[in-house]
Amino acid sequence: MPDPQYLILNTMNNNYDKIAAYYDTLSRLVFFKSQVNAQVNQLQYLPKDGSVLIVGGGTGWILEEIAKVHPGGLKIVYVEISGKMIALSQKRNYKNNAVTFVNIGIEDFKTDVSFDVILTPFLFDNFAEQRAAKVFELLNTYLKNNGLWFLVDFSLQNNNGNWWKLLLLRSMYGFFKLLRIVEANQLTDMNPYFFNAGYQILELRSYYRGFIKAAIFKKIK
Repeated sequence: MPDPQYLILNTMNNNYDKIAAYYDTLSRLVFFKSQVNAQVNQLQYLPKDGSVLIVGGGTGWILEEIAKVHPGGLKIVYVEISGKMIALSQKRNYKNNAVTFVNIGIEDFKTDVSFDVILTPFLFDNFAEQRAAKVFELLNTYLKNNGLWFLVDFSLQNNNGNWWKLLLLRSMYGFFKLLRIVEANQLTDMNPYFFNAGYQILELRSYYRGFIKAAIFKKIK
């Protein structure tokens, strides 16, 4: 008999098809431009003519922001499980960068390419801890030594005002659970996974009064 937990995880596969058309509007209503700024401010670290893996990029607005920094020369692989998000992303103006769109869950993604940079914007907050750990291990194998990992996610690590952050987080998870979109019930602290794998933090910024964390990790070993 199938494990009930397995059935739950497979009915809520972190696919945002249901709200793809208005996801950006919803996020900006709640967080204004904090989610955008947290990602855009990291792009100065993108290497010229580098290889980039973006996982869970949503509607693809980040591609246009990347093109403002590097209008050409980048080789980008864009992995997104939502077909509707992929369709929106393909309409973006990413100028002369080469973008390969892959409509698949990251757990099923396979490649022989090693990347200079990996972007995971608000990815791990979708996963229960066991799956988050597996996704981290997979992505870690795709990043070159001395490569950079741009992590942006929600955080409760700053104790200042955690009561409203926890309330907002529970409301968010409740909304997504109602739509049967995400599997997670709580945030997974990803820092131990990075540190145990030999990463160092190059930059750490906070947004939305510390509720959003933007970290740039460098893979040392």
